Order: sequence, then C-alpha cells, then structure tokens
Amino acid sequence: MYIRPRRNRKSKAVRALTRETYLMPEQLIYPLFLTEGKGIKNEVSSLPGNYRWSLDLLLGEIESCLELGLKSFILFPKVKDEYKDKTGTYSYSDKNYYNLAATEIKRRFPELCLISDVALDPYNVDGHDGIVKNGKILNDETLEVLGKMAVSQARSGFDIIGPSDMMDGRVGFIRESLDDAGFEDTSIMSYTAKYASAFYGPFRDALDSAPVEGDDIPKDKKTYQMDPANKEEALREGLLDYEEGADFLMVKPALNYLDIIHIMNEHFDVPIAAYHVSGECAMLIAACQNGWLDYEKAMPETLLSIHRAGARNILTYFAKDYARMWKTGRL
Repeated sequence: MYIRPRRNRKSKAVRALTRETYLMPEQLIYPLFLTEGKGIKNEVSSLPGNYRWSLDLLLGEIESCLELGLKSFILFPKVKDEYKDKTGTYSYSDKNYYNLAATEIKRRFPELCLISDVALDPYNVDGHDGIVKNGKILNDETLEVLGKMAVSQARSGFDIIGPSDMMDGRVGFIRESLDDAGFEDTSIMSYTAKYASAFYGPFRDALDSAPVEGDDIPKDKKTYQMDPANKEEALREGLLDYEEGADFLMVKPALNYLDIIHIMNEHFDVPIAAYHVSGECAMLIAACQNGWLDYEKAMPETLLSIHRAGARNILTYFAKDYARMWKTGRL
C-alpha cells in the first residue's frame, strides 16, 4: 500500500504544509448598524453580540477592530420614521446622518475601507428596496433615486458603493452617475445574486426595514430578489453586473448558496463576495449558546467553507471574533 493520504495529516505542522485554503482577517468585511444619537449601544435581540451603535461609540468599536487586523466595514443605517417617505429622498439629503457619519469615520480612520448600502428600504415608508406604486415596484423610477444616493455616499467618503436593491440596470446607472460626478475611482460591490431568503430576519429587526402591511404594498420582495430554486439565473445576473461595471459580485446568503458562490467564482474574473447573513449567524449562535456546538470550532469552519467555495471576501457578523482568534493564535 504505497498511497497513504494520512501521511499528510499526521501532525499539525504537516497539516499546515498541505493546507489548501487560508482565510485571513483582512478578507472579512464587518457589518455594523448605525443609529442616530449619542451614547447608544443597543444589542439586537435576535442577533446576540451585535449592536445598533451611535457614531460616538461606533468610532471606538471600529478602532478596536482595526487593532485586531480588520480593515473593511459595511455600514447600515436605522432611519427614524419621520425621515421616511415614498421615494426615499432622505437617502441623498445633505443632512443624512448616515452620510455625515461616513465622513467622520473616514476622517478618523482614512486607512480603512468603508462600504455603503444602496437601497430604498431604510428610507422608504413601504419598507421596499424600490418605489412602490399601485402594488408594484417601479424599476426605472427607482434607479434615479439610487443614482443620487450613490453619488451622495461617494461624496461622503465611502470607498465602495454597495447596491443591494436588485433593480434591473442599477449597476450601469450607478456607474454612470458616479463617473459623471467625478467619482471614477469609487468602486461598486454589487449584490448580484441576492435571493428572496428566509434568513434575513435579524437584520430586518436591527433596522426595522421589513415590508409594511398594506393593500397596495407587496408583502414580500420576490418580484426583485431571486428565486432560491434558481442557479443559472445567477450567472445571467452576474454577466449583466459585470458588463455594467461592477468591481465585486456578491452572493447573498452564503451558507445555503455555496454552489452559487462556486459557479460565480468559476465564471468571472472579478472578486466574488458572499454575505454570511444574519439568520445564518443567529442559528449558529443559538446552537452554541445551547451547548450543542463549540463556537470556537464551528464558527471558523463555517467561514472557511464559504471561502473554500470561492468567496474572496466574506461579509460576516463573526468578523471581529474571527480576527480576535487569529491574532491570539487560536486558529
């Protein structure tokens, strides 16, 4: 018996020599929830260990993350109802606290990479990613708002614009809007294959951004987010976003869509990102809190599986914990 694969597993040092996949903290993107005010750090009950931060406390959290080796953050706003309207005009207002916060974050930490969220649902009274009229989501009318939002965010200091809305043609429209405004160097990380998933619940709790109930308001987002049954459609969406100028293509969610991450990575020569969404993280947290799984073993294995599938970058609520384990030699 000449071939014995176990010889390459016989010790920790030998296993390190033959390891195929490494995931480093700088490949992770940490999602952070921002709320208006001061002195606020409110835990999201359905996503333990994650908080709605006011800017003054968020700056300290970011600093501690940078010390652990994290370099990239994506920011999501919890917007007061009084700022919301049918067309999301607050999203591109000069008074938008989200954009003002981005300017301050980049002033304090110019070395970090700050990623935005471009969609109407935080700013829309209907809770949808697009403008709602007579029970339908208006695609092209929404693009006009998304373009203004993206330019406003770029002007505020965001390094990468993240359209999460899934409107047709939005990447090209945003790219043209950014270029016309002089932001040719601002990147786009497109939510390319964003599925109509059941795993977004804790995120919507954090931002109060779920669709509202009403006779003329669609009850879900299935007319613009992708059908979980579809695989080839992801390649079609990927080709469109690629040709329209996306710099990153994202798959969302991650764990239940590892096959989608894999085929996207096989077909496109731009980085593939994957969003390890709130529901996926909450399930693992709950299992560990109940003693069914070991967090320091299960969490890194989970992230490694997403990276192994082909995700160059992972958006995950576990980013800080992973970076802490990396820095202290526990990985």
